[in-house]
Amino acid sequence: MYINPDFSTLILAGGKATRMNGNDKGLVIWQDAPLISHVLKNLPKDDVVISCNRNLAIYSQYGRVVSDKSPDFAGPLAGIAAALPECHHDWVLITACDMPCLPPNIAELLWCNIADNKIAVAHDGEHLQPLLLLIHRSLAQNILQSVNNGNSSVYKWLMQHPHHVVYFTDTTVFTNVNSLDAL
Repeated sequence: MYINPDFSTLILAGGKATRMNGNDKGLVIWQDAPLISHVLKNLPKDDVVISCNRNLAIYSQYGRVVSDKSPDFAGPLAGIAAALPECHHDWVLITACDMPCLPPNIAELLWCNIADNKIAVAHDGEHLQPLLLLIHRSLAQNILQSVNNGNSSVYKWLMQHPHHVVYFTDTTVFTNVNSLDAL
């Protein structure tokens, strides 16, 4: 049996939100509160870092904010590259700002299945969920190098590294509020 370490939480909120007509996705109101507040309600709160490129003052109410250094919304991997070194704990739970139905034990579920890997990634039974993963902070330099080489895709980066896939049977965990229709 594994003993759970302390987890940092990294929320990715730096996208263009084109399916939200450009509205900052993490701050749109869903069920009477900003989407990010729903995402964070069940996640470890000891160390929260939010990767965002706008509305930094508002996001700072939810955690420490970090902006990636890349121009033009370079993608989620750039957000991870910028924020991962700012996390205080060795193990970092990463998720997008539009997944409000994560279970309260998501970090522990990924941790218990990580085995000897430095990466555990969720799978909904049909698709890999590369924006719901637990990674070791020691991968920060590798991620930064990948971004500097022009990669913006977490999936492409992930496929180049050993990782453990954690399957979930409850697909409501992966409810994704990423469009105006989904609101």
